[in-house]
Amino acid sequence: MRRKVRETALQILFQMDLRKKTFSEILSVFKIPSNWKDDDRSFFLSLVRGVEQNLPEIERIISAYSLDWPLYRMPTIDRNLLRIAVFEMFYLSDISVGVSINEAVELAKKFSTTDSGKFVNGILGKLARSSQAEFKSLGVNKKE
Repeated sequence: MRRKVRETALQILFQMDLRKKTFSEILSVFKIPSNWKDDDRSFFLSLVRGVEQNLPEIERIISAYSLDWPLYRMPTIDRNLLRIAVFEMFYLSDISVGVSINEAVELAKKFSTTDSGKFVNGILGKLARSSQAEFKSLGVNKKE
């Protein structure tokens, strides 16, 4: 079910990105599925609100690891999958880095370009192999 929640979070972040709207504005026309359990609803809200509230830091991290690809040049799907994965990797201690990367790669393969899975995996893989010192130079702390 978490993959479905991530897909829905991706759809909302995609809309926020394209329309330049806040989560509250998008939420006014979006209904959280009524069959979702409380844990699913909580995870969804955590992802979308977490990305929105930490967007400058998340984008600083992505930009540092996608040197030849500025955020504005990335496909919108890829950009938002990277945002979700980076949020999970840095802010959610109950999700392993490997799971965050795998989920982002699988969603990229499903919803984006033929090269997106490799692209997303490459950036997140570099990020996962980075040291705490590299993150501190960006002004962020990597979860242990």
